[in-house]
Amino acid sequence: MNQDGVDLETSLGYLLKEASSVLRSAMEEVLRPLGMSVTHYACLELLAQRPGLSNSELARGAFVTRQSMNVLLQALERDGYVTRPAAAPVGKALPTRLTPRGRRSLEKATVAVRSVETRMLAGMTEAEQSDAFRSLRSMIHSLRDGNDGA
Repeated sequence: MNQDGVDLETSLGYLLKEASSVLRSAMEEVLRPLGMSVTHYACLELLAQRPGLSNSELARGAFVTRQSMNVLLQALERDGYVTRPAAAPVGKALPTRLTPRGRRSLEKATVAVRSVETRMLAGMTEAEQSDAFRSLRSMIHSLRDGNDGA
């Protein structure tokens, strides 16, 4: 361990970031043949689960900027994966919905992404998987709520 830094061998934050990076790479690898990126997939998945989300809501859910999501949505709309109204029904937000083409594309992508998740969890028992989910949710909750552990 460096006197001035974090011991990367025992840093949970570093390990989580490495796991996230490896997971993203594996997902990109299986999505690329389908003509998708992880962000593209995340956008379609979010819309399948919550139709009518706005650009801002999609950006938050996919962990990208509003500008990046807007560029993606324009491409998805142009290519027939999503539809948005020409004018906002209320306020400024344009609610986005999947098209049948978007749903078919998502179905293929979901199979590919599930295969990555299955591979990731292959060495864990069901109890270990449950513990991992519980631990990760707890960490997220603590950080979002500003819980300092006290």
